[in-house]
Amino acid sequence: MNDRYSRQILFPPVGEKGQRALADSHVLIVGAGALGTASAEGLVRSGIGTLTIVDRDYVEFSNLQRQQLYTEHDAKAHVPKAVAAKKRLQEINHEVTIDALIEDAGVELLRPLFQNANIVIDATDNFETRMIMNDLSQETKTPWIYGACVSSQGMYMTVLPDKTPCLSCVFTEMPVGGLTCDTAGIISPAVQMVSAYQQTEALKYLTGHEDQIERKFVTFDLWQATSFKMDLSHTKQKDCPSCGKDRTYPYLHEQRKKTTILCGRDTVQVVSKDLANLSFQHVKERLSSICEMEVNDFLIHVRYESYRIVIFKGGRALIHGTNDEKAANSLLAKLLGI
Repeated sequence: MNDRYSRQILFPPVGEKGQRALADSHVLIVGAGALGTASAEGLVRSGIGTLTIVDRDYVEFSNLQRQQLYTEHDAKAHVPKAVAAKKRLQEINHEVTIDALIEDAGVELLRPLFQNANIVIDATDNFETRMIMNDLSQETKTPWIYGACVSSQGMYMTVLPDKTPCLSCVFTEMPVGGLTCDTAGIISPAVQMVSAYQQTEALKYLTGHEDQIERKFVTFDLWQATSFKMDLSHTKQKDCPSCGKDRTYPYLHEQRKKTTILCGRDTVQVVSKDLANLSFQHVKERLSSICEMEVNDFLIHVRYESYRIVIFKGGRALIHGTNDEKAANSLLAKLLGI
């Protein structure tokens, strides 16, 4: 055993057996924002064998207050979060295999990732993706750990397929609206607390202590110094479409929208086959004479009128400065002729 893990091995519930189990484990983290970076760093330092990170965004200065793997250089260069996270994590522990995907987390992308992971950590920022993750967890029998935080508040629950209620049992309808970090703000300790719980639940599971998994829905408010555990023992629904007797996995059959309003961010994401068919070089040449432009190996960042537009390789764009899907598509058509 490597001496770098000696203090963790001294903790009896881990020990040498648990450390070997961690080295053989594969964790999937969906989202590389505040929760994702905190959990990724902690688990990589713990000595897990493989980590896969999925994130669709890039680093901005507003992230640096709470997203711990990123630097000012990453924000200035608009580095995709998955790429910046992988670079830093490899510097922390070169023994861990790290796969970083700059992708939108849809069903087709996530299904094989769930199948290959031992456990999944939720670090996304929207319930559409969480409900997809919840259905995939039930379909593939892969445990996952829900987590969310805003302001000074946080919450988490662990979903063990066929053993605990799933997220659809707790939220019988997809929540709409609500506070976000972009509307209500957030303090970093709230992130660290949720992530600490998520990491601990993952370590319990991966080291063979499933009996120690928290079976309640946990919420807290650090500023008010309050916490609450909701008993979920009677929450599991026999007719739940995701985990019930006649399950249909409803969120795995919905078509991913070509345009999506990113909640609270005054931003629209556009996924376009026409954009994917344009070469990166063609997009650069067309925009260079029209807009102020910055380019790296992964994306093109331009300013046009009151908008900021980020175009990724692969046919995806973020249009900052609007919540109007029609306006976002019209802007891309105007600039790129698609």
